[in-house]
Amino acid sequence: MTDTDLGRGLLEYLRVELGEPSLEFSESPTRISGGFDTQIFSFRLRRAPEAYAGPLVLRVLGAQDPGARALREAVTQNTVASLGYPAPRSLLAVADRSVLGGAFLIMERLPGEPLTKSGLFTVRRILLDMQWRLHALDSEALLQALARADRVSVSTGGPALGWETMTIDGHLARLEQRVAGGGLAGLSAASQWLRAHRPPEPTRRVICHGDFHPQNILVSGGVATGVIDWPNTIVADPAYDVASTKTILGVTPVAVLGLPVALRWIVAAVLPGMVKRYVRDYRQRRALDPTALAYYEALCCMRQLVRTAENRLRAQPGALNPLDASSFGEAMAARFAAITNVAPTLPPIKT
Repeated sequence: MTDTDLGRGLLEYLRVELGEPSLEFSESPTRISGGFDTQIFSFRLRRAPEAYAGPLVLRVLGAQDPGARALREAVTQNTVASLGYPAPRSLLAVADRSVLGGAFLIMERLPGEPLTKSGLFTVRRILLDMQWRLHALDSEALLQALARADRVSVSTGGPALGWETMTIDGHLARLEQRVAGGGLAGLSAASQWLRAHRPPEPTRRVICHGDFHPQNILVSGGVATGVIDWPNTIVADPAYDVASTKTILGVTPVAVLGLPVALRWIVAAVLPGMVKRYVRDYRQRRALDPTALAYYEALCCMRQLVRTAENRLRAQPGALNPLDASSFGEAMAARFAAITNVAPTLPPIKT
């Protein structure tokens, strides 16, 4: 579907959904960078209901993603926002993939620019502050909101939200299903290791963003204005979220972080020290068990390995997204092996 066709389909759908036949774009959908598995657009509407009158974001999930994912994201963002955390509120979540080629969300567009454009001291300070704030929220409120939304969706003929995957037990089970059902034999031993070495339940579970890094934090004037991109949220040991951030910052190739070319070598040189300080500073606020942190780092690697393997098998030659066409997957496999002594293998990139 071309961007023009997508905009036309979106407008036709909103005219009916919002009961506004004269609805028009005041700013047509324009692509926003970011999102390797999704399409993200900014747009504005004219003659729209008040809730839709401001700057908006359209997030279209991949055709392979179940529609329930959009519903989970919407509930997650709205619940976190209702708890006082600066997440963009979702105005509409549509599970029907036939409208735009994938399930989609429409949400408010928050002001600011990615934290990656700030100085390194500002990056570390805001990263820690925003993660501490998130982990202080009531995680049970999120699980209860998801359960309620699940009941409503099923009772009205919609899909089950599958919110059980947003716990460690559910997350592990889903990864195991994807490995076994997707023919990912090179990840089978890694999956078995994760099941065998699962740490005990923590005394307190928190809301973990699961993809918490500077590109997903917006700032303006040195102040955080919001946190975006919530599909990987999970209720778990806070060590899971720290491990996720540590893995992303420590393993992801600098070339795919969206940084200006002139800054990449500088960031590559200082990033290892920054990651160590980030973990040290988090521990000053909350104790982290080293064994659990290492396990969750392996689990976070596995999540990326499964996604990368699936995309490499699914993509046509030369059509793989930049992240999965990079050394990212192999770096995750090497890190998993360093932690566990189990060496995962990924499908080759089709050329």
